[in-house]
Amino acid sequence: MLSFIPNEYYSSVFYHIILVVVLFVFFGTYKTELTNSSSLKAKNGFGIVLMLFIILYMGFRPISIYFGDMVIYNRELQMYIDGAPFNSESDILFEAMKYFYAKYLNAQLFFFTCSFFYLYLLYLGTKKIFKDYWFYAFLMFIIAFTFWAYGVNGIRNGLATSLFVYGISKEKKVNTILILLCSYFIHSSMMIPIIAYLMTFLYSNTKVYIISWILLIPLSLAIGGFFESFFLGLGFGADKLDSYLGDFNQANEGVEISVGFRWDFLLYSASGIFAGWYYIFKKKFEDILYQKIFHIYLISNGLWILIIRANYSNRFAYLSWFILGLVLIYPLLKSELVKNQHVLIGKILIVYVGFTYLMNVILYKS
Repeated sequence: MLSFIPNEYYSSVFYHIILVVVLFVFFGTYKTELTNSSSLKAKNGFGIVLMLFIILYMGFRPISIYFGDMVIYNRELQMYIDGAPFNSESDILFEAMKYFYAKYLNAQLFFFTCSFFYLYLLYLGTKKIFKDYWFYAFLMFIIAFTFWAYGVNGIRNGLATSLFVYGISKEKKVNTILILLCSYFIHSSMMIPIIAYLMTFLYSNTKVYIISWILLIPLSLAIGGFFESFFLGLGFGADKLDSYLGDFNQANEGVEISVGFRWDFLLYSASGIFAGWYYIFKKKFEDILYQKIFHIYLISNGLWILIIRANYSNRFAYLSWFILGLVLIYPLLKSELVKNQHVLIGKILIVYVGFTYLMNVILYKS
């Protein structure tokens, strides 16, 4: 799209843009109330412009090694163009999409379409859940430190999780289940948040979920290797799971991922646990959908803790991190819980984008 930007700077330009956007929004929170109709109208318009910009910027990025799996997908598209048979053993919906674009369109339109749905489904989901306040939740999604990486590298993961967010926003459970199944057939790792979602109907004791999450930390420290072997032995996900948990090169993950017990990422995850506890137990916030989202986060993140040392465990963690933004901000967009709530939202945005900038720009360069 912007050919004058060198490939190696394409990602960092995005991070600088979202930093400026959040600073602009942050300072604005001191000037108006959250419920100000003129401010909401302006943010809704700006949010749509921002979404369209990112779709175009991400969708028409160059096909380059700087975007990790993009090169692999491009090679697979070329194989279909050259006559390779349809691969029915892979994630069927995503594979069908690749096959269609290889036969009838082209690779650039394929990546644009992935970017379009990656963003647009988040827009539809947040619009459905938060109505006039959707912009703040949408912004939390795009400033997450994993957002860019799963739009340009782990493309299939990102697309599947956006579909998941859209699915849980639907009121009719039949529609939700059908959409979640589609997300599974785009990326089979979605089995984990889908099972977590189903578990929320069977058990809803938030205290037990939180205590279980805490207890998983010493359990992982003590016998984490056992759980890595256990998941590998299950056989689901086959080659993909083996690459996540076994010996696999982690280049081009968007952030530098070292193997070991990641206390920094554990603290990052714990921010969502604290937020959910604070809203539900201290502020007595009651909302069925938020409770389900929080429980999905606890279950999925807890499974990641068990295999936290594994190579590529960041992709396992993403199965909970993709909804962390909702866990952090959802109640503040649904109910008046604290004084100067608009300012608090701005501060959360600043901290959230600050972590993204630290991980993807400052530490990545160093």
